[in-house]
Amino acid sequence: MAVDGKWNIVIKTPMGDQSGELTLKQDGDALNGDMSGSSGSGPIENGKVEGEKLSWHAKVTSPMPITLEFEGTIEGDAISGNVKLGAFGTSTFSGTAV
Repeated sequence: MAVDGKWNIVIKTPMGDQSGELTLKQDGDALNGDMSGSSGSGPIENGKVEGEKLSWHAKVTSPMPITLEFEGTIEGDAISGNVKLGAFGTSTFSGTAV
């Protein structure tokens, strides 16, 4: 599983699809990087790699401050999984390597 690199992602939200860019770097079982998009940008937090699974948190500021909680997997040049949208429930995300 090649984690390191840039990923164009789309998050399904109640306000429609939200596009962003994710930069990931694996260091052992730790996952570092940053995420940017129309809802803000910043470093990912609590990043972990467990076997084929990835997880991380990202804070967004627009339209309101919330923490997104991601869980997903990478298969080849594709990334996908679930994302908890703060108090707005759970949705999905997907993306491709840049």
